[in-house]
Amino acid sequence: MQRIPVEDYAAVIRELLASVTDRPVEIVPIALAADRVTSAEVRSPIDLPTFRNSQMDGYAVRSADLDRIPAVLPLLGEIAAGAADPAALPAGSAIAIMTGAPVPPGADTVIPIEDTRLVDGGVEVLRRRDAGDYVREAGSDVLAGAVLLPAGRRLASRHLAALAAANLMEVAVRSRVRVAVVSTGNELVPPGAPLAHGSLPDANGIALAAAATAVGAEVVDLQLAGDDPVRLGATLDRAIAAGAELVLTSGGISMGAHEPVRQLLEPLGAIVGTVDMQPGGPQAHARYHGVPVVCFPGNPVSSQLSFALFVAPLLREIAGLPEHRRIVRALATPLESIAGRRQFLRARVTADGEVETVAGPGSHLVAALAAADVLIDVPAEVTALPAGASVDTVDL
Repeated sequence: MQRIPVEDYAAVIRELLASVTDRPVEIVPIALAADRVTSAEVRSPIDLPTFRNSQMDGYAVRSADLDRIPAVLPLLGEIAAGAADPAALPAGSAIAIMTGAPVPPGADTVIPIEDTRLVDGGVEVLRRRDAGDYVREAGSDVLAGAVLLPAGRRLASRHLAALAAANLMEVAVRSRVRVAVVSTGNELVPPGAPLAHGSLPDANGIALAAAATAVGAEVVDLQLAGDDPVRLGATLDRAIAAGAELVLTSGGISMGAHEPVRQLLEPLGAIVGTVDMQPGGPQAHARYHGVPVVCFPGNPVSSQLSFALFVAPLLREIAGLPEHRRIVRALATPLESIAGRRQFLRARVTADGEVETVAGPGSHLVAALAAADVLIDVPAEVTALPAGASVDTVDL
């Protein structure tokens, strides 16, 4: 059977997912907007700060009254944060002011409390300050109408703080691709269920759902479908009814007698083939009632690597997230590879920035995958590399 090059199959999946590429705008409350991506630039509706306020606990004064230091000024009272518009400060006087409180008209300087001492009837200023010192002018952070956040910004806590400070309750973001994840195999049970002899916890469903979420998708359904094509069809119907725009399946695409994905989807036009890679050679894709279905092998490592190589880059792009870079690193230890087979070897980055493999090529070594943070892309013609050799790596 002819093996499809990895890059060619990636292009096939890109074409399959073209229908979910253009995302409509979604308006969400800022309290729910963490990790979402802005669909357009956000402009501030107000000046920040909205009014002149004090940067320090201290005393608001007129700088012209500080020609001689120390200077003793009568104290007229106090302005606390949250106070209404204060009266103008008369010349030759001072007023106590708290951080964030409005600076009264006439005052142009705040003297930090540590630069003063109280005296009978007033305050003694021990250090001169210039006009503007410790006064936050209205609009000094951002002016009304100026860009607060650009389009395509993934929202972290600091961005949400800026939106809230600008008195915005909602933000326009890119809608997330709605994904369903379906694991096949009669041997699979939910993690935590009693394990009969021959049964296995479903690692694929949990891993694929988490991986899809990490690259900006929304998982709307997570199901086990056994080995029955009829049950699988019902499961896909439920996923589409739940709003899935993309379905990811694992298992059921090999040449055995119990291959439900192949049995259900191949008569409907599914393409089943082999990609030139290990782990993850068997691959399939289809449309089910118009919804793209990407079908991965059942071995957990194969499934996760397939997602990382073929689907994750597209979902990251759709979500507006930065792409994972391929980085050339040096091998910390020698490696061997199977002749004629392009390998994606699990590896970790050492403290020196080099890479070392953490396991062999077996597609069942899921614990070893957990110990890895990169893949080493080894070309098919390479059978061995010495320590110090440069290798192409892909971040997990």
